[in-house]
Amino acid sequence: MSGEHAADTTEAEYTASVVGGSGFTGGELLRLLYQHPDFEVAQATSRSKERKTVGHVHPNLREMDLRFTSPEDLESVDALFAATPHGVSMEQIDEFQEAADTVVDLSADFRLNTEEQYDEWYGGHVCPEYLEKAEYALPEINRENLPGADLIASGGCNATATILGLKPMFDAGILAGDEQVVVDVKVGSSEGGAGGGDASSHPERSGIVRPYAPIGHRHEAEIEQFLGLSVSFTVHAVDMVRGASATCHVFPESPVSKGDLWKAYRGSYADEPFVRTVAGGGGVYRYPEPKSVAGTNMAEVGFELDPSNRRVVVFSAIDNMMKGSAGQAVHAANVALGLEETAGLEFTGLHPVGSP
Repeated sequence: MSGEHAADTTEAEYTASVVGGSGFTGGELLRLLYQHPDFEVAQATSRSKERKTVGHVHPNLREMDLRFTSPEDLESVDALFAATPHGVSMEQIDEFQEAADTVVDLSADFRLNTEEQYDEWYGGHVCPEYLEKAEYALPEINRENLPGADLIASGGCNATATILGLKPMFDAGILAGDEQVVVDVKVGSSEGGAGGGDASSHPERSGIVRPYAPIGHRHEAEIEQFLGLSVSFTVHAVDMVRGASATCHVFPESPVSKGDLWKAYRGSYADEPFVRTVAGGGGVYRYPEPKSVAGTNMAEVGFELDPSNRRVVVFSAIDNMMKGSAGQAVHAANVALGLEETAGLEFTGLHPVGSP
């Protein structure tokens, strides 16, 4: 097989398709795969944009010589990335797996482990037999199980930000799982997708700090599943396009020092290519900030200690469409297929930059 990109005529190792390629996340997948040294994009599907060029929908991809096709006509490829709304992939997983050796799903359809969890959080599941076969995509917590995986489930953006922020405290034994943890997440409008509805229109979204999931957000299930922790979790929609920022208020049962926290975060992330610790240094950006990671697969994590009441404030920031979705999916596919982990994900961001 051969892949010829604008500035790359080397032979691609794998073919890939994107189902649901006309959405925001689908566009990010196409951007990453188009520039990836080991993938050739063979197909992008969209019911609403069938036969239109990719560049017609995603103007940053006008150089791609590709048109959207019907999802009914899936080509045989090495890797299929499904960027479809919740409920679609579970209905079509048999067709997806027939079309590709490796399926990476970016919806919530295979993130949780049990049918009971889907009954509680999503109103059920039509093919629960697949749940035990799926591997969670986030390499920072599941790298050892990704090589050779044929069904990969990308994590939710709000859960990803929260899990990455809190994980070092569990790794170091600072948290055991029964402490009080309050999580407040701020997210950009792209989280609502290309068809976000009235609430995402510019006149309604501009200038807001709007609580839209004060309690019972579905991503709580992922946090509890992977950290064993029940959190008090609230999400606000804010006036930015890209980004998710989590602030976690943690009350450890035993006293903790800043030295303990630095040791914990360095111990968890010193060797991770896509996580950096930003905790109260100099300059303008002293703590994790969505603007600093916009367009990248990086996550920033950090903390501050209030010794007067034993409170640790944990911060984390990601680009919701990258580390929280498409970038995470490509990172996981790299690991699953034995490719260089950072391949196709090397973009370091821009500064200064406007609203992310």
